[in-house]
Amino acid sequence: MLIGYVSDERYAALPGVLLEFEGGGSSIEATSRATGAVYANLTSGCYRVTLYKSGYGQKSAEIEIHPQAQPHHFRLLSDGLLCYMWPKWVQAGDQAEFRVHSVEEYKLELWRYGLDKEQVRLIGWYDEHGTRATMQITPDGDYTQTGVEWNRQGYTSPHHLQFLQAPDRTGLYYLHASTPSGGFFSCPWIVAPAHPSAKIAVLASNITWNAYNNFGGRSNYISPVKLPAQPTVNARMDLKRYTDPEHINYDADTYDPLSFDRPELINHIPLETQITDPIAGRSPNHIAPAEWRFLGWLEREDFDYDLYAETQFHFNTFNLDDYQVLIISTHPEYWSRKMYFDLKRWVWERGGKLLYLGGNGLNAEVEFLDQSTMIVQNANQRQWSQDPTIESRFHARVGESEANLLGIVYDDRGIMTAAPYRAVNEKHWVFNNTGLQKGDTFGHVSLHQRVPGGASGHETDKISVSSPPDVQLLAVGCNADQGGAQMITYDTASGGRVFSAGSITWVSSILIDDHISRITANVLETFLS
Repeated sequence: MLIGYVSDERYAALPGVLLEFEGGGSSIEATSRATGAVYANLTSGCYRVTLYKSGYGQKSAEIEIHPQAQPHHFRLLSDGLLCYMWPKWVQAGDQAEFRVHSVEEYKLELWRYGLDKEQVRLIGWYDEHGTRATMQITPDGDYTQTGVEWNRQGYTSPHHLQFLQAPDRTGLYYLHASTPSGGFFSCPWIVAPAHPSAKIAVLASNITWNAYNNFGGRSNYISPVKLPAQPTVNARMDLKRYTDPEHINYDADTYDPLSFDRPELINHIPLETQITDPIAGRSPNHIAPAEWRFLGWLEREDFDYDLYAETQFHFNTFNLDDYQVLIISTHPEYWSRKMYFDLKRWVWERGGKLLYLGGNGLNAEVEFLDQSTMIVQNANQRQWSQDPTIESRFHARVGESEANLLGIVYDDRGIMTAAPYRAVNEKHWVFNNTGLQKGDTFGHVSLHQRVPGGASGHETDKISVSSPPDVQLLAVGCNADQGGAQMITYDTASGGRVFSAGSITWVSSILIDDHISRITANVLETFLS
């Protein structure tokens, strides 16, 4: 009979896993097949199952066999070095737990990532007396919903507790883990101030980080609705996104939750990487490694800021009215409706100033089950995409396009291209001291390696019928097929102001392109004056 399947942390099928079932006074041996399937002749009852495969962490699990039982999903974690902080966002002075997976002793250091990488302190070396005792154990089943719960087993003694107190200085921190054999892994930690300390608040797009995190086999892009019934053997042959020509990623009305309680391999930054180095890789170009470049620019230009996670905004960790300016950057794609309307009221009714230095922002709604679990409410794209008046997933769910606040909204034109901008309204104050004339191009250089070519790129936003009536078009990206980002600004009757760049690659240019730097500084100086 089919007992279940064995897979790794990517939900890839694991063949050749040895399993021993102990129960009812007997021991039965089985081996997983090419699909990860496990067959064994077992009678009904409770069994202790021990699993072993070289290169993976051995473990035991308790399961119950009965005629109506669904196949059990055994999960093994591959040997290696990974880490994450929990919670991943805190306020200065708060404690968080470092959760590290390693099969050898490891060293931990805390670093702050601003204009320079600054070592804050050595945390220490860690090992245990037991064999492979620093190896983490993942739960069985779909832990993209429930979290990996590292440190849950084997960390009961006070000697094993692994907590850090957050530094007093706000910013983006990274935990560095390294091993004697040369292993290295880094993971981000957002430290907000205990009390407001600047006029500028910056939101790290940690909701987007989680939406793209596929640790466990699911993200909002890989099997977004739910985990498939069987582990993947070959993605190009098994997943609908590759096999079905009619496939739409978001064709359901409901989606399973995604837990923040997972390591984020996509946010890893190599040890040798410096802030003006090109952003290598497919994923880092639109998440934390790219946002780090913007934070470094703020420090280079002497703009003091307080950093917060988007989740802290949703759960009211801080008050917008304590700040003059809020900045969102790079790719703040996933927002709750509470965040959207709180921010809109601040800008439209209380004179708040917003800089949107990203692309494809506020494009889909998320709901929170609790502070560690979210559901992406993508809406059923087969339904709303047929209505030309619906501009985004957010619009379909919430009933209002994000262009009402941002002044622009994402569309597919220009996707996966990059180019410079062309000045349209050169007399506007945003172009002060740039020397740019109408028709001149700027934003030619970028650190963005996934989609190289300029500051208008990767994904871009444009003016729509939902934009405020007084929106001013300042510049347009030179991307083909009218796919360039539209850089805009507008004011509100309350004194609120919005500047939107409309491009994911904007912040990848800000450290190395003088015009992008000067324009952004002009906006900040004006909004702060």
